[in-house]
Amino acid sequence: QVQLVESGGGSVQAGGSLRLSCAASGRTFSNYAMGWFRQAPGKEREFVTIISRNSGSTVYADSVKGRFTIARDNAKNTVYLQMNSLKPEDTAVYYCAAKSGAYSSSRSQYDYWGQGTQVTVSS
Repeated sequence: QVQLVESGGGSVQAGGSLRLSCAASGRTFSNYAMGWFRQAPGKEREFVTIISRNSGSTVYADSVKGRFTIARDNAKNTVYLQMNSLKPEDTAVYYCAAKSGAYSSSRSQYDYWGQGTQVTVSS
């Protein structure tokens, strides 16, 4: 089992920044690709970004490319999501997720999920 706990959410004005963290415990963190997904009210959970086990590869959704940055620190068992130039449409609950093996943008392939952290961006 892998336990994931997100933190860092909050309310900001458009153009602002937030940094989300996701702390993992349980099994060996470096064995897992890590992803961030988000879910806005009334919408399906969608892919935001992913990072490979050794940080060698990252993928971003087009909607966040150039504004969001994912990073991980395997020594601290933590993955981060730096969000800059936030827009009202970024408002959602943000979830981190862990997947054994290769990374994927498909949420169905993720084995473990955190409880989520709310991000609200006002115009």
